Amino acid sequence: MIDRRLLLIALIAFGAAIAGVIVGRLYIARQAPVETELHSLLHRQLQLDDGQAARIEAIEQRFAVRKQALERELRADNTQLADAIEAEHGYGPQVGAAVDRSHHAMGMLQKETLEHIFAMRGVLRPDQAARFDQAVVKALTAQEE
Repeated sequence: MIDRRLLLIALIAFGAAIAGVIVGRLYIARQAPVETELHSLLHRQLQLDDGQAARIEAIEQRFAVRKQALERELRADNTQLADAIEAEHGYGPQVGAAVDRSHHAMGMLQKETLEHIFAMRGVLRPDQAARFDQAVVKALTAQEE
């Protein structure tokens, strides 16, 4: 009887942990359309001059390197979370610490993405920046169907 209860608790905890990872992944994945829409606007609709295009390209290259590093960190955090779940079979101190590390990396990715967006905005003329701002607001407030 106790073994069944313990197994049930472990399965529920494991399910909750997996749900947390999935929610975290969805949260990160939701940012990609914002970047895609903004980059499309920048490169296809705002008629950047050569100087602007070159500065934005440099900003994008720097961010791509940093984004890759943060995504590697997130994958490593997920591996640590999986190991902690396997070791504890519940929400114990190792799982909690792994979740905290993962949340920190997600937060850093979000902050650096915003810094990247503002750096690109800083290259734009006022008329371009106004359109860019509208695209940012639209992308961030879009309702999923």
